[in-house]
Amino acid sequence: MTAPNVARGAPAGLLDDVLRGLTANPKTLPPKLFYDATGAALFERICELDEYYLTRAELSILREHAGEISAMAGEECVLIEYGSGAGVKIRLLLDALVRPAAYVPIDISREQLGRVAARIQREYPRLRVHPLCADYTRPVQLPPLGGHGRRVAFFPGSTIGNFHPAEAAAFLGRIRRTIGHDGALVLGVDRRKDPSVLHAAYDDPAGVTAEFNLNVLRRINRELGADFDLRRFRHRVLFDDAASRIEMHLESTCAQTVDVAGLRIAFERGETIWTESSYKYDEERLASLAGAAGFQIQRLWSDDGDRFWVAMLVPIDRPNGA
Repeated sequence: MTAPNVARGAPAGLLDDVLRGLTANPKTLPPKLFYDATGAALFERICELDEYYLTRAELSILREHAGEISAMAGEECVLIEYGSGAGVKIRLLLDALVRPAAYVPIDISREQLGRVAARIQREYPRLRVHPLCADYTRPVQLPPLGGHGRRVAFFPGSTIGNFHPAEAAAFLGRIRRTIGHDGALVLGVDRRKDPSVLHAAYDDPAGVTAEFNLNVLRRINRELGADFDLRRFRHRVLFDDAASRIEMHLESTCAQTVDVAGLRIAFERGETIWTESSYKYDEERLASLAGAAGFQIQRLWSDDGDRFWVAMLVPIDRPNGA
């Protein structure tokens, strides 16, 4: 039965996620809420901004090293992409891989997922495409894949940085179990750098990232019948050096009360909703995270500016000679 004020078609668990976060101290919202249709389109605009180096850096690595990644992945592999998005980066791997057997794009945005999966199927007619609409931050059940070859997971875009360290280890541990002892993970990782570069990337002068952040409240209004006034919140960014993370917040500009599905949520002036963390890694931190999830670093590729990594991780207990 649908909860009061919750729109039909709203994702399962959305109300629980929102109320749990907004009644916590400090108030939080999970980053997965960014990616409705509007949020996905705004993120594509963010990726084109001069200040947002991450996408360009990762694409440059994939273009230069796709052949090496393909050789390490092996022939006739099954490619599993967590957070497939617009499907731009995956083409670089699909073009380089030798006879990939299947592609499983996983994304929470159903409309974008269907559109991208159909386009990939047209462009690669011999490839078996199995789109899976799911919240990949939770355990997911893959579609039947038959007796295909090695499973290679692909998690680009530095999205691993959105997880707090313990959550990141748990998430990578689930990937480790999905790919098996002979699988591999190709992981995008943003590196530690000057905080001024990070601030510019997450608080662009054009205000696109601010609109992306505020769209979370617009989505909650639409899907949960809330009454957030977006004019009373503003986008804030800060860098926590000790934790090695950039944080995005929505700050209340006044004392106010907001109704969310019948529950009144009070805000003090200056109080924030913490919407995203993006952890930045050095090699020691990355090795520690990988080890906690049952992986080891097999190879790191960086861009010319040493801003970003694409990492090849393999299970610690992989067979000898793999």
